[in-house]
Amino acid sequence: MGYYHEVYTIQVIRPLGKVFFHLSPARQAVKKIKPNFAVLNTKKMKHLLFLAFTIAIFCTQAIAQTATRQKNYNLNKGLAIEGYDPVSYFKGKPQKGTASYSVVQEGVTYHFANATNQATFKQNPTGYEPQYGGWCAYAMGAKGEKVEVDPETYKIIGGKLYLFYNSFLNNTLKKWNPDEATLKPKADANWQKINH
Repeated sequence: MGYYHEVYTIQVIRPLGKVFFHLSPARQAVKKIKPNFAVLNTKKMKHLLFLAFTIAIFCTQAIAQTATRQKNYNLNKGLAIEGYDPVSYFKGKPQKGTASYSVVQEGVTYHFANATNQATFKQNPTGYEPQYGGWCAYAMGAKGEKVEVDPETYKIIGGKLYLFYNSFLNNTLKKWNPDEATLKPKADANWQKINH
């Protein structure tokens, strides 16, 4: 439906030689301007569609990765390392963290002993997260199994944190040390199979 406006026209009427002027309104349609999508820049449209598609894929992958981590990591109600501060291991002594200083990294919650450690973790989370999702490194290498750990039995190898089971006179770190060169590549491969 269009818009209308009144237009007046002058008509000259000459009956019997006399001249009369008559104003008569005439409705004339004014076309409503509609955007012509066919004229839009197709490169811009393609760019917007590509951007929307990329964002959708990224969001889907992030959600899937979070779900995978929550399923495969050694967590107690979403909390990693039984609440120990992952940065404290690199400072020489594992410490319990508190909920006051926490970070959720891709669905996994970490507690920290202080704000400094929390900030350090935020700068490089993958550098401080325990390997193999926080499961026992020895069990991951020897059998490809997810076995609980003692958070205070650990080893830093190549700047990475490895945790071990230690209970009932069975300290798996002692078994790991003499065979580390063989167990570590096996553990890496087994973890890839579990956490994909």
